[in-house]
Amino acid sequence: MEKIYGSASSALEGVLFDGMLIAAGGFGLCGIPELLIDAIRAAGTKDLTIASNNAGVDGFGLGVLLGTRQVKKMISSYVGENAEFMRQYLSGELELEFNPQGTLAERMRAGGAGIPGFYTKTGVGTVIAEGKDHKEFDGQTYILERGIVADLSIVKAWKADETGNLIFRKTARNFNPPAAMCGRICVAEVEEIVPVGSLDPDHIHLPGIYVHRIVQGQHEKRIEQRTTRKREA
Repeated sequence: MEKIYGSASSALEGVLFDGMLIAAGGFGLCGIPELLIDAIRAAGTKDLTIASNNAGVDGFGLGVLLGTRQVKKMISSYVGENAEFMRQYLSGELELEFNPQGTLAERMRAGGAGIPGFYTKTGVGTVIAEGKDHKEFDGQTYILERGIVADLSIVKAWKADETGNLIFRKTARNFNPPAAMCGRICVAEVEEIVPVGSLDPDHIHLPGIYVHRIVQGQHEKRIEQRTTRKREA
């Protein structure tokens, strides 16, 4: 099956619909599928629920979809760095389901592995645990978290071969593998596509069985927060 598409918009053709659940890779501005996000904005798909560690920044990354009011709900770990995210949430315009980062990653991984739910100690005794099933194991209390199965996964990788095997670059791997796993359809944007057999099997981070469509493109590599040491006199 041919997986390579000529543009982000063509890679998303036929898979977008209002009210869908999207799992998005990335952490801050690192490893975000910016081309696919822009294509979703251009498509005008609305009432979206997006599972992602955070929502980018104002005007970039998932922040562009907040700016166009296409997002109904975020399933996230972090609200900071995005003034519009905070404004919409505090004003009641945006639903927010908070998840500890490890829990969110495991919910995605579990969904991709066919595991409907799992118990974790993280969040016990906090607002995270409200309304969730509690169970004791070996004298310790755990809460039940549900696996996430998304209608669509959008991820960013460094290299792909023509069958969709992916390699991520350093910390840009972050949430991308579990996000890719949990989507019924996964679209990956990559910096480079190489022939089959070019990638060392031991270096592949995500097998192509999880990836349905690939698009290659140029990416803007922003620095989210520049921190420098003052020059000594």
